[in-house]
Amino acid sequence: MAGTLGQMAMSLIRRHGPRVVRELTRSAATRPGRESAPSPRGNRVTRTSPTATHAREIAYSPRLDGAADPGEVVWTWVEFEDDPGRGKDRPVVVVGREGPDLVGLMLSSQEHRRDDANWMSIGTGEWDSAHRESFARLDRVLTVPENAIRREGAIVDPGQFDRIATVLRDRYGWR
Repeated sequence: MAGTLGQMAMSLIRRHGPRVVRELTRSAATRPGRESAPSPRGNRVTRTSPTATHAREIAYSPRLDGAADPGEVVWTWVEFEDDPGRGKDRPVVVVGREGPDLVGLMLSSQEHRRDDANWMSIGTGEWDSAHRESFARLDRVLTVPENAIRREGAIVDPGQFDRIATVLRDRYGWR
């Protein structure tokens, strides 16, 4: 009984803990007299570049510390490639850091991604309220200032993250 209860508690912590910590951190940061996160309109929030130019060591390391870590899914403003002045809030799986910024892969639930070699299925997760299958874009990475994260979605299952890491190592020279 105690083992099952402990497993259930750990599952809840993994699933909801980072979001709770982030929301508590955000609510403290947006009290009167403090600035909130900048609006995406007029500000370039994310930068995009080819995955091979960001080759680095990749390791699964989500921690319940209020900071986004590799293995967590966060939401941020992402500009459309074909219309840089426009974009939308999207989920991004964090795969590393570049100084104070996060390095991540954009996620999509659009089914037509399944047949695109630049996208891979990572299954479903708590980051999508409808629990639709998600696909990670592999050929482009996003560099996101941590203060531009809108909300935290979930922690990716270690097996899902390992599959992403394997492709990044095999195709793009990550370690």
